[in-house]
Amino acid sequence: SRLTVGRGSPKDLGAIRNGLDAAENIYATLLHIKEKTLNNIVGKLKQNNQQKELTDLLKKALEDELPFLERDGGFIKEGYNKRLDELRALRDNSKRHIAALQAKYREMTGIDTLKVTHNNVLGFFIDVTARHADKLMVKESDSVKDNPFIHRQTLANNVRFTTPELSELERDLASADDKALALELELFNQFVEKTCVLSEDIGRVARGLAALDVALSMATLANELNWTRPTLDSSETFIIEEGRHPVVEAALAKQTEQFVPNDCDLSQKQRLWLLTGPNMAGKSTFLRQNALIIILAQTGSFVPAKSAHIGLVDKVFSRVGAADDLARGQSTFMVEMVETAAILNQATERSLVILDEIGRGTATFDGLSIAWACVEQLHKVTKCRSLFATHYHELTALQERLNAMRCYSLAVKEWKGDIVFLHSVKEGAADQSYGIHVAKLAGLPENVITRAKDILSRLNSGEQSSALSSLSHDLPLFAQTPQEIKTKSIVEEKLAEINPDALSPREALDILYALKGDLED
Repeated sequence: SRLTVGRGSPKDLGAIRNGLDAAENIYATLLHIKEKTLNNIVGKLKQNNQQKELTDLLKKALEDELPFLERDGGFIKEGYNKRLDELRALRDNSKRHIAALQAKYREMTGIDTLKVTHNNVLGFFIDVTARHADKLMVKESDSVKDNPFIHRQTLANNVRFTTPELSELERDLASADDKALALELELFNQFVEKTCVLSEDIGRVARGLAALDVALSMATLANELNWTRPTLDSSETFIIEEGRHPVVEAALAKQTEQFVPNDCDLSQKQRLWLLTGPNMAGKSTFLRQNALIIILAQTGSFVPAKSAHIGLVDKVFSRVGAADDLARGQSTFMVEMVETAAILNQATERSLVILDEIGRGTATFDGLSIAWACVEQLHKVTKCRSLFATHYHELTALQERLNAMRCYSLAVKEWKGDIVFLHSVKEGAADQSYGIHVAKLAGLPENVITRAKDILSRLNSGEQSSALSSLSHDLPLFAQTPQEIKTKSIVEEKLAEINPDALSPREALDILYALKGDLED
């Protein structure tokens, strides 16, 4: 493409050369494999005589290592163009050429002291002593062939001459570099023209290589990562056994950790899953991995799962994450609602919809109401296969009257006041979100965590209305119980009294032993 619009470089020609050469070798290999599914690719890789001639030309003319810009020169191989080789030799070996010419003139004249030298006024000239000058002076009977020497300058002890040959050599030396580059650029333009004429045929081969590359990459992934061949049909089935997220799995593998696979069954009797559970437990990962498995399967790839039976999906819709578009005046919540609106208006019965935390960007009851209505819309109107992750546990009550909805949650285990994320999906609803535990993991100050636990305890007591009105009086924000007030240890108190600059090395060592003794006591 760059070559056809005049923005190409020698590297682009090199890529064409290498690509066509590799494609020819691949074609020769695949031609012997009797496999119907490869016929279309093999057909695209077949090259005509003009393409083969272009490849041979570029292999003969271009260096292996090529510059980014043609104006840098040096991309034509030695031996490809005789005139270019002469100009390069002239440019690179000017001293040798002058010495050869000097030797020639000495032999011609018999003057051993003759020199070919240079200055900024005359350029290159032949210098002889005054007593030898008569030998070089042109006589009326001399022809240019018999005496090519032309007088230039006479000094007290020396006489200077030139010859047509020396003048031409001087001109060539002065312009050899420019001429060499100009000739390289001319050859480059010829190669570009020949390439552009074959652009359609080259594009066909490139598409064949691309198709082969995709097929080989998918096959390599399937083989190395234990992916399986999915079953695709026109039914409304959606059963994935031990599905995995390919990117998260690869990241965990680098840390020598195992990914926890999960099943997903969105058949018609349970086409809507309401997924609850704590943050960090893997809800978003589960949503995305099922969407990725669908996309991979319908591109013709094997999928990261033990088995997969998928009824064809016409569209995959996703509302995951939080982002704003302030330049267009849209808040985070507005962006969320715009994307949700697009999903509810465009999804069909054959779509797959994954929704994560709808309604979280506004007041609690507003968000719960919106999420509630969206669940009902997906179940009663859209009737598509859906995964709906939420922290609104109140939505689990919808299972009693929505016959195609099922509640699932991410398993966790409490241990010594902390939680362990098991990352496995189980049937049933989560009873809490463990948000304070996640906040603790994130590093919130201890007094904030303690305060949050106290507030949560009051709100969960069943007296929410009275609790909300009294919290600001009963539990001031930065109130700390006596157990929370941090007292200094004996060692810390003694360290606070020490002035290090006033201590000698011996005194510092004595203090260190004393502090160590206090710690042991």
